[in-house]
Amino acid sequence: MKKQSASASAKAVDVLIIGAGLSGIGAACHLRRECPNKTFAIIERREAIGGTWDLFRYPGIRSDSDMYTFGYNFKPWTEPRVLADGPSIKKYVTETAREYDVEQHIQFGRKVLSANWSSAKKHWSVEVLDEASGKTETYTASFLLGATGYYNYDAGYRPKFEGESKFKGQFIHPQHWPENLDYTGKRVVIIGSGATAITLVPSMADKAEHVTMLQRSPTYILSVPGIDPVAARLQKYLPAKIAYRLNRTRNIGLQRFLYEASRRHPKLVRRMILGLIKKQVGDKVDMRHFTPSYNPWDQRLCVVPSGDLFKALRKGKASIETDVIDTFTADGIKLRSGETIKADIVVTATGLEVQMLGGVAVHVDGELVAPKDHLTYKGVMLQDVPNAAIVIGYTNASWTLRADLASEYVCRVINYMDKKGYKSVIPRDDEDSASEDTVMGALASGYIQRAADRLPRQGKRAPWRVVQNYLQEIPTMRRSPINDGVLEFDGKTSSKAKNATARLIKPFRMALGR
Repeated sequence: MKKQSASASAKAVDVLIIGAGLSGIGAACHLRRECPNKTFAIIERREAIGGTWDLFRYPGIRSDSDMYTFGYNFKPWTEPRVLADGPSIKKYVTETAREYDVEQHIQFGRKVLSANWSSAKKHWSVEVLDEASGKTETYTASFLLGATGYYNYDAGYRPKFEGESKFKGQFIHPQHWPENLDYTGKRVVIIGSGATAITLVPSMADKAEHVTMLQRSPTYILSVPGIDPVAARLQKYLPAKIAYRLNRTRNIGLQRFLYEASRRHPKLVRRMILGLIKKQVGDKVDMRHFTPSYNPWDQRLCVVPSGDLFKALRKGKASIETDVIDTFTADGIKLRSGETIKADIVVTATGLEVQMLGGVAVHVDGELVAPKDHLTYKGVMLQDVPNAAIVIGYTNASWTLRADLASEYVCRVINYMDKKGYKSVIPRDDEDSASEDTVMGALASGYIQRAADRLPRQGKRAPWRVVQNYLQEIPTMRRSPINDGVLEFDGKTSSKAKNATARLIKPFRMALGR
């Protein structure tokens, strides 16, 4: 895909979207559908559409959510596979962009350096670096939409290990996978226990001499069918849109049921998951490698298609070690237990480095915006930041479910402002709603805990409280009044709307004891 040059007309737009990944392309398509008269541009640092699915190239890269909920709500996923590989997802996003004529609005190879809001001019001024030429460009926009995800594309999380300089083999981080890496006949150790690690193990096991997954602590793992027989049957006999809607609705319900059951009956769900794993691995694998110390959904569940991880373990092509690294040696890793694992290649699947808005420096009238000092309004807009939104997906369900809702809500706000003639909108917290919990605080995962000082906060009550519930958020995001007395339009809030909102949410506060 060729890089477009920024035209003069593209530099002054109604909406500027940062990021041409799953969220950014989705946001642009929603604008096309719901705000057809609005001009927009997408700033993308990479040279192609796809975001995460263009960046990651490691063996077996795939979705960790089913594609009927990971796909857009307006674009049917028509393949029967439950978990799709990276290239297929990238193709899907690219096809969506072409279908909605979004590609021509993308400026590739450009890094956003800063975004500055002027209350006097009622617009954002965004400084962008063309990395090929080294020249800077300035874009102006009435509304800014951050669709950059939540991690640093330049570097993943990479802890330092004792004695690693002694190791004579090769270190690899999945975020920077070497092109044409030959691991045939090599001894591979994958450090980690998350989605990336459990994807890499079976994908590398066929060629490698042996693959060892070295984890400090286990993760809950569920096996799902590679091909969903119910979905395949529906797709065979029904129109694509109807089949997609039915499959999507069913899977949303299943996701929610499992999550709710995990929170209400953690011991029961724990026994169920461990029982299913035991059937997969049999007596050949010690169950301590699959028995976490926490309850299901305290951290995100991992899924494997058709039990591929368990198959690799049963065949003896792969193994799991649960221990702590004592030190690296010239040819492997010595564990705290005293055991040594030989290795030619060590893959550090140790996680992501969280970064908001791609590291862009955001200022409002000259004042730097520190995300940690701001609440999120409905999980979309930032407290005291005008005409701006961020797309953050669910932590307990498919990312795209919430990305769609967020984009739809932004379109509603923009259309409301046009109807009323407003130029600015700012969420204001007049009730001291702040809490210490972050916008992603529903999970206890390490990468989220490490980023507590970089993530926006959520509040003690609506609309500042982040609700990890798609079904509950549908009416809130799609049908609730825009002018709720919390949003300030052109410097004014509606006391009437505020009182009405207070009456509506009072029963919920009482139920929560607040």
